[in-house]
Amino acid sequence: MGTAGRRAAVEEEFVAFATARSGQLYRSAYFLTGGDGHLAEDLVQETLGRMYGQWHRLHRPGWAGRIDNPAGYAQTVLVRAYLSHQRRRSSSERPSHVLPEVVARESDAALRLALVAALAQLPPRDRAVVVLRYWEDRSIQETAAIVKDSSAAVRSRCTRALARLRELLGSDLEELVGQ
Repeated sequence: MGTAGRRAAVEEEFVAFATARSGQLYRSAYFLTGGDGHLAEDLVQETLGRMYGQWHRLHRPGWAGRIDNPAGYAQTVLVRAYLSHQRRRSSSERPSHVLPEVVARESDAALRLALVAALAQLPPRDRAVVVLRYWEDRSIQETAAIVKDSSAAVRSRCTRALARLRELLGSDLEELVGQ
């Protein structure tokens, strides 16, 4: 059997495996996702895609990375794909039928301008730390890595910068928020 014939046989074998196992993989994914059928389908597709990429490992006798139990390996790949999805920040987002109506208060523009003006008066590194920590919602460790500083230095900068912002905004902030 030539290379093309062998490749076609391997692909047929994979298609037969995928057809036979996809129902069971879907049921497992459905329960893992708490009943989210769409996410379960995505996870099964991701699992089968990864399996297809590794399918050649079935046909390597004596190879240390050989897949001896494709069904068990597929379950492992499915669970790992699910856990990987859960670690993503977007995994907690849920689609909604109705978008909430957001009404901007008139004082929002004045508040934003006051905050931007106060931020502009901070030293650049303090401004960067405040923006990273409180606007972008980064952790202290992430902020420290970005500004190339220690975690303790980031904490100190945050404390000083927030105190300076309170000092700069003072009663203006209370008036702007109170409107």
